[in-house]
Amino acid sequence: MKEKLQLNANALKVIAIIAMTIDHFADIFYPGFPTSPAPLALHFIGRLTAPIMWFFVCEGYYYTRDAQKYLQRLGIFAIISHFAYCFGFGISLNPLEGGIFNRTSVMYPLFIAVLILYLSDHPLPVAKWLQNVIFFLLVMSAFPADWSCIAVLAILGMYPRRGNLKGQMWQIIQWVFWYGLVSFLFVSKAYALELVGVLMVYPVLYFYNGERGKAKWMKWFFYLYYPAHLIILGILRVMIYGDINLTV
Repeated sequence: MKEKLQLNANALKVIAIIAMTIDHFADIFYPGFPTSPAPLALHFIGRLTAPIMWFFVCEGYYYTRDAQKYLQRLGIFAIISHFAYCFGFGISLNPLEGGIFNRTSVMYPLFIAVLILYLSDHPLPVAKWLQNVIFFLLVMSAFPADWSCIAVLAILGMYPRRGNLKGQMWQIIQWVFWYGLVSFLFVSKAYALELVGVLMVYPVLYFYNGERGKAKWMKWFFYLYYPAHLIILGILRVMIYGDINLTV
């Protein structure tokens, strides 16, 4: 009998990195999210990245030996990535200036999701209703980020379903559906239809074997690669177009 293909965490993270790079650099060669076949195909591939990131945030929080250090690491890289993201796409460093979408990187919603998971495991000494208000405000604080509140809500829905890929996939589908609906009605119909690409993540995650992989340095590689590739993106943006905003 033919053995099932197996992918460890490192291999899946490499897939996410490749898909992310294709997606982001498509913005350089096809700014403004045009609806021609080539950029649509490139951005479609890029839809693999976010759900893989969400999946491994769940895995990372579950397996971490020190949740506080994991949270601190995400927080530090969320700050670093904010500057890199803004430079990469030509966005104001002030998230309150300009539009209401894509004002900071996806690292911020990942940080917020882990913060809520941590506070759920280590409740604040406040009334339950007040803690729920705090959670709501934390979720809403991710609204201006890449993937908005959806990244937070998807992770919070996926985490209790660890080990149940179909259950996690359903969480991804339903939250991305609402994200796509808002985008279709108010932002970009083309982008909304592109979100169907997140379905590709199921056959990819299906082959996850639950192992990290031998290359321990890969944990740090993603954290460093994310802001680094955005800085390169920003340099190319300025060289080719000048100081323009690629998101408009």
